[in-house]
Amino acid sequence: MTLPADGDAGLIVKPFRGIRYAPDRVGDIAGVTSPPYDVIGPGVLSSLLSSSPYNSVRLILPGPSSAAEAGAMAAGRLDDWLRSGVLVRDPRPGIYIYEQNGPSGLQRGIIALVRVGPPSASGIHPHEAVMPGPVAGRKALMEATRANLEPIFLVYNGGGAPLPAGTPLVSTATPDGVTHRLSAVTGAAGDGLAAGLSGGTALIADGHHRYAAYRELSESFPGSGPWDYGLAFLVDADAFPPQLGAIHRVLPFLEAEEAARRAAAGFTVRCLPDDLDAGLRLVSETQGAAFLLSGPDRYWLLSRPGDGRLDAEVLRDVLLGNLWGITDNEHDVGISHDAAEAVSMARSASPAGAAVLCAPVPFEAVRDIAAAGEVVPRKSTSFGPKPRTGLVFRGFD
Repeated sequence: MTLPADGDAGLIVKPFRGIRYAPDRVGDIAGVTSPPYDVIGPGVLSSLLSSSPYNSVRLILPGPSSAAEAGAMAAGRLDDWLRSGVLVRDPRPGIYIYEQNGPSGLQRGIIALVRVGPPSASGIHPHEAVMPGPVAGRKALMEATRANLEPIFLVYNGGGAPLPAGTPLVSTATPDGVTHRLSAVTGAAGDGLAAGLSGGTALIADGHHRYAAYRELSESFPGSGPWDYGLAFLVDADAFPPQLGAIHRVLPFLEAEEAARRAAAGFTVRCLPDDLDAGLRLVSETQGAAFLLSGPDRYWLLSRPGDGRLDAEVLRDVLLGNLWGITDNEHDVGISHDAAEAVSMARSASPAGAAVLCAPVPFEAVRDIAAAGEVVPRKSTSFGPKPRTGLVFRGFD
């Protein structure tokens, strides 16, 4: 994202007093962390719940209940853990330096507060549409807990300037082979770091529903207050270029053979053997819009040469809307960040459904869409590596 002209509104970045786990109460910090709430499948959830009675997933996904009940449950746990010393507030406000190093490489950025608002005032630009259900659920959780429990992920163009070394706080390795290090820059150094990042613009890489909840929360309270800022992880894309993955669709109420037959009205349809990796390679090599449709024991390559739109728009408008008669919504269209998981979800549906596997959206296309003030369909992009939840929380009080 390009920086605004002098005098224009832009990012406002602030230090905060983080809330963190006490290692002497919970042991290895890795055991109480989790991925972001919206990429946690049933198997991962079960593993996280069994890893520790204090795992942060018990706050961000407190239970299969209404938004109000889930919020009350999370708020009760958060209060209990603060009172009992499982969680402790840092003594001074700071900017947190967060580093991830693993199989996909190194990523380093800062965790801080950012002023929320429309792009013209905040400098924060979305690129994806959102659904009202998840926004309402995240807003209810923030209201109940009076906290931001996980940061949104922002990328900006900072010219590759190095970040200062802070006081080491956490170093831990998660089962996926990633080492996570957290340090804090406090006092005048922290204020200077925040000021240096203020005034620019940033792209929302991950956390569109949470950011929409930040904005709704801010707008629901008169006057200024802590709800006017939200927790964010900011990464300089010049130093650490973003990595984009695909997000796939699961259609539990559409039989795959029927889906392939109806797709032929607008796509070239080619039947393939039951080989997921080979099918995904074909999708990545195919010119124009291309998707891999999964059936019970085979795949179909769906291709549409010459369509100048993004694959995500073709999927929503042509495949889902025109040919399959499905409105993109949370009930009829599931999502998964993992192709094998999407296939398994479709094949385990009763009767068996279909999965539509997609290619990643190029970063340049995402950047240009956001700069033009436009958005792609919900859950079209998956930036990574995503920040781990549970290293530091932010309370409103």
